[in-house]
Amino acid sequence: MEVIIPLILSGCGLVMISSLSLRKSMAGGNPYLPPLRQFQFIGLGVTIMIICMRLAPEFFRKHSGKLFALSCFLLLITLIPGIGVEVNGARRWLNLPGFRFQPLELLLFTLPIFVADRLNDEERVALRGDFHSFLRPTLTVIMMCGALLLLQPNLGGTILVTAICFVMHIEKRGWKFPLMGMAFGILAVIVLILIAPYRLRRFNAFWDPYSDPSNKGFQIIQGLIAFANGNVTGVGIGRGLQDERFLPETSTDYIFPAIGEEFGLVGTLFLVTLYAVWTWSAYRVYLNAKDNFSKSLALGLAASVVFPMFVNVAGVTKLMPLTGIPMPFLSAGGSSMVFMWAKVGLLMSIKLRSKMKEEKKHE
Repeated sequence: MEVIIPLILSGCGLVMISSLSLRKSMAGGNPYLPPLRQFQFIGLGVTIMIICMRLAPEFFRKHSGKLFALSCFLLLITLIPGIGVEVNGARRWLNLPGFRFQPLELLLFTLPIFVADRLNDEERVALRGDFHSFLRPTLTVIMMCGALLLLQPNLGGTILVTAICFVMHIEKRGWKFPLMGMAFGILAVIVLILIAPYRLRRFNAFWDPYSDPSNKGFQIIQGLIAFANGNVTGVGIGRGLQDERFLPETSTDYIFPAIGEEFGLVGTLFLVTLYAVWTWSAYRVYLNAKDNFSKSLALGLAASVVFPMFVNVAGVTKLMPLTGIPMPFLSAGGSSMVFMWAKVGLLMSIKLRSKMKEEKKHE
């Protein structure tokens, strides 16, 4: 299930991207280019998954510091004019040959490895219950990554990093300090929204999109209209009305409403069920892991897939402000697709080695 479900989700995303690109081609353009690029990204992701699956988790643990440092370095250079690519006022991307790379996705892959290693470092285990056990590594990692992400700016990425670190810390060292951290984090988010005019406008649009339906509230309203158009069974593949003219970022941030329009409530519930089954399967990998590092890592990897899904669905259904986080395995784009598959490969590595240890134990 750990591999089969992502394959089904990636296939569903490919079908939707093909449908959207066909509609765009009516106004000019090559309808085969977007699905072909997505197919290439899926192929690259599956290849990296196989490589990660063949490598032991201890290999990644050994290089966790270097991998995390590389992620932070790439986040840093996105801030340099001429190197980082600016889109809609944010510097979150780097131009690589053939595609645009988002370092946040690499960070969301290396972060669980690094934090799992530090949480299970024997020298730090003795600090359990002490504030230093929260400061090192959890709070330090959150502050370091958060500072780099907020400079881009990327509040959604900061929230994801914080949530993953908190879940991993709670599993290993308890609720005491993370509860205080959550309260402080909520306060910090409120302050960040209030001091940044563009965030405040986005929040106001979320709170009452109909106060500015042709501008700030336009995308939110059109996303809800897409769901309404789909009703129960959808309007049919290729027949959706909410293309790029009415629903910006349809193939990335808003691919879930686009699927809701063409395949209806049946289609969206099918996808949510797939994510739920995959989450349960990943949780089983966590439960069956035979060492503490693998347990923490499995939980962090699962969280780094499940949390973006929740954030995206909540954003497009107006349960929370949209943060620009793509839908795992569904949204168009190379960075997210490749590293999502890398996480699957590492989860499979943990699962296979847990089975091997269990078999040796019963020999």
